[in-house]
Amino acid sequence: MSLISLRGLRKSYGPGQQAIEVLHGIDLDVAQGEFVALMGPSGSGKSTLLNVIAGLDKPTSGEVVVANERLTAMGATQLAHWRARNVGFVFQLYNLLPALTAAENVEVPLLLTNLSRARRRQQVRTALELVGLPNRVDHKPSQLSGGQQQRVAIARAIVSDAPLLVCDEPTGDLDRTSANEVLDLLEALNQHQGKTIIMVTHDPLAAARAKRQLHLDKARMMTAPQTSPAARAH
Repeated sequence: MSLISLRGLRKSYGPGQQAIEVLHGIDLDVAQGEFVALMGPSGSGKSTLLNVIAGLDKPTSGEVVVANERLTAMGATQLAHWRARNVGFVFQLYNLLPALTAAENVEVPLLLTNLSRARRRQQVRTALELVGLPNRVDHKPSQLSGGQQQRVAIARAIVSDAPLLVCDEPTGDLDRTSANEVLDLLEALNQHQGKTIIMVTHDPLAAARAKRQLHLDKARMMTAPQTSPAARAH
């Protein structure tokens, strides 16, 4: 069953004949529970495609259906509520609030819900346990390593139990050891929690963790060669 279905997706920036097309006729299906790596040179449209899938940007034309909802038919307020229920975001630079503790950062998405304070705290504890940081709840970002900060960011992404995680270069600011720990965590969330993951990356070692690799080049989608089991080993 497809969680994501894109048909004839086009995205351009700029007016009329001066418009620059960054996505051209993209057709894509991603099954529920897939882990997909999206690769390509800088400027190829990877982040734009990720933003369209996540409901942060709208295509110039084409259809976007995610989690049984037609995003192209929604207004801004509808999209905001839809994102809160369906999408968790993981960014390269973590986007944690420096004045808040790890637990408070993870709780932020839940503040827009009707959950009680006790229920919010329980979900925060569960999310931090899942990412292996049960003893860092009161630490602020400046007291955590880069890898730990990214784990907090992942806990924030999963705290509302959204079915889709979109990750934009989640290991791009990490050393290899920390990157591998984050990738281990994403794999575990995919395999054991059933999360569907779309990950933009320039790193072939990160991409090798995915079940499928896609390649964007000159605004068009191409399927990358599948990685051998030996290359996937880590």
